[in-house]
Amino acid sequence: MFRGKKVMYVHGFGSSGQSGTVTRIREVLPQAEVIAPDLPVHPQEAMDLLRDICEKEKPDLIIGTSMGGMYAEMLYGFDRILVNPALQMGDTMKEHGMIGAQHFSNPRQDGVQDFMVTKALVKEYKEMTEQCFAQVTKEETARVWGLFGDEDTTVNTYDLFREHYPTAIRFHGEHRMNDNSFMHSVVPVIRWIDDRQEGRERPIIYIGVDALIDKYQKPLSSSQKTIRTLLENYQLYFVAEAPVDARHYEDINQWLYEYVNVPAWGHTVFTNQRELLYGDYFISTAEKWNGMATHLQFGSDTFKTWDDVAEYFSRLGGQ
Repeated sequence: MFRGKKVMYVHGFGSSGQSGTVTRIREVLPQAEVIAPDLPVHPQEAMDLLRDICEKEKPDLIIGTSMGGMYAEMLYGFDRILVNPALQMGDTMKEHGMIGAQHFSNPRQDGVQDFMVTKALVKEYKEMTEQCFAQVTKEETARVWGLFGDEDTTVNTYDLFREHYPTAIRFHGEHRMNDNSFMHSVVPVIRWIDDRQEGRERPIIYIGVDALIDKYQKPLSSSQKTIRTLLENYQLYFVAEAPVDARHYEDINQWLYEYVNVPAWGHTVFTNQRELLYGDYFISTAEKWNGMATHLQFGSDTFKTWDDVAEYFSRLGGQ
């Protein structure tokens, strides 16, 4: 992903460009140039620095977390991923008692370790967040993804974000992004953006929800691991029968949200005519198949488990 491209990471409050998240981004995108500046404490200085970097470097993707998500929202004209964005930063600082002496959680290039938050600084942040959404256009709404942890107790701007951008996705995680939430929630979105930028069309695999759920309504063994593996080379869609009522629709969506999460966002199909879906592969428990895609009958002798499915696609090598 992002071979030969530039990715800019905008860190959160009290952090730096030397955070563990930056290290992980570089590991996941080894062929990309990752730009991660240390931000000034004063918001206008930080915003000026970021705009200057964008003008010079022209990043292909900007990823901002928490306070960095607030800044990234205002960097119009670029593809952006906002993770738990603190879009009301001044209020957040007040609510969580951030006034007083603070210590940077990661080393900074200037060697500074401590800083002071005053009421005047909080006011500066509040004034800065009032500038959010100032230049939202139809084109911009297609370039911004918002990811919101369902266990975030620090920031809650999901509804505010949705007032301006349609792509708001809840993921399993807390405010501080860890390796699990990054790999399972942010990386799939990075891949979708890269595919769109490159005009890349991956082979399509439809997965029937019937092939994922056991009799206790839990995921079948190895199904989640296989889905994560398949995402590296294929475009996945999750297929369920057309709902008979709103409750059925909500139950299916809730199950996919709980056990598949971000990869199912915008990739769920409800239909009673599966054979008409155009794609390359279809995985389901159906014994008969008249569709256009190559059918893999889950539960058969050939594909008895999800490990069998993973092995099959591993031999295909992404074809």
